[in-house]
Amino acid sequence: MKIEKHDDTREFWDSIASDWHTQVGLDGDVNRRLNSDPVLWEFAGDVNGLTVLDAGCGTGYLSLKLAEKGAIVTGVDFSPKMIQIATENSKSAGQDISFLVDSCSNLKSIKDNHFDLIVCNYVLMDLPDLKGAISSFYRILKEKAVAVLIFSHPAFPQGKSTKIGSRKQVSYQWDFSYFEQRRCTDPPWAHFKNDFIWFHRPLSDYWKVFKSAGFEVTEFEEPRLTLPNKDTMIDPEKLNNCQTRPYSVAFKLNKQ
Repeated sequence: MKIEKHDDTREFWDSIASDWHTQVGLDGDVNRRLNSDPVLWEFAGDVNGLTVLDAGCGTGYLSLKLAEKGAIVTGVDFSPKMIQIATENSKSAGQDISFLVDSCSNLKSIKDNHFDLIVCNYVLMDLPDLKGAISSFYRILKEKAVAVLIFSHPAFPQGKSTKIGSRKQVSYQWDFSYFEQRRCTDPPWAHFKNDFIWFHRPLSDYWKVFKSAGFEVTEFEEPRLTLPNKDTMIDPEKLNNCQTRPYSVAFKLNKQ
């Protein structure tokens, strides 16, 4: 099944921009802080002095973290309201970050062979046009440059998870074939009031798109909580979930 572009995805992210800032804040939510951010920084390495694109930057928490580490940061998002909040956050923090309204699917505002590093954090599963995005990433990276991509684990969708018995047991419900590409909606969660739009693809389809664009896959991980990253300020159930649930996957790609 071919996934077509949907203008309502931009409208959706515009509509939840303020709620998204509440969710992620300036430091990331629990999953990011405990699970995926440590892997992201391991894959990215020393970013000091590098030109870095935060692709799908949202309200800009990761852009700020990159700038604090000395990177020369550009953040792009196709939601104008997300970019507005990200710009305000950057000014409040005293950071010089360039934020642009642009789509990851084509990155029309970015010239070829420009960046040393791309980070794309929990974005790819929300894009109608995965192939266009990965081709654009390849185009704008310098030779031998790196892309670090983290996205929700397609085999274990948290929006379709159900607790069983004790809080340590969970099942994942599928009402269509895992191998079918499909536009999906999940009901609101936490403080959100809107259904979430996302695009399911099997993990192998992501890998094939990365390879067909010309990237070499050099690292792969399924982030999970390790004890040195333990945050004692969150409740035991969330800690257990971060240790046992496969929330995301992480790729490090090299432009050959």
